Amino acid sequence: MNTNKLIYPELSYAIVGICFAVHNEKGRFAREKQYADTIEEKLKEAKIPYKREFSIGDAGDKVDFLIDNKIVLEIKAKRTVIREDYRQLQRYLQSSRIRLGLLINFRTYYIKPLRIVRIDKDTSPDYKNSYSLV
Repeated sequence: MNTNKLIYPELSYAIVGICFAVHNEKGRFAREKQYADTIEEKLKEAKIPYKREFSIGDAGDKVDFLIDNKIVLEIKAKRTVIREDYRQLQRYLQSSRIRLGLLINFRTYYIKPLRIVRIDKDTSPDYKNSYSLV
């Protein structure tokens, strides 16, 4: 298997483009719900299938968006993203068996989308290597 190949490049590119448009429109000081509402509008306009605040796993965790049953989009509106945010998304990916998650913090001056790839249980739980800048 080629490990250098991106997972869902076209779909993730479209999602990231929507997030950049939302950040340009709302700025950096809106609330997380305001960003989510605008993302939802733009997903509808682009005719990209999604589920918002979708429950996954037995623990009842809710992801912000499950897009096309392929990508989990987790949005934040906080000063900085911390290690627990990465771990939260990794738990979502593992419990849902989704391969790719996008973590985006809208509070920063420039958004830096992070691609989080699911770490399978039979591999090392090294969270540092499970994400990359888009």
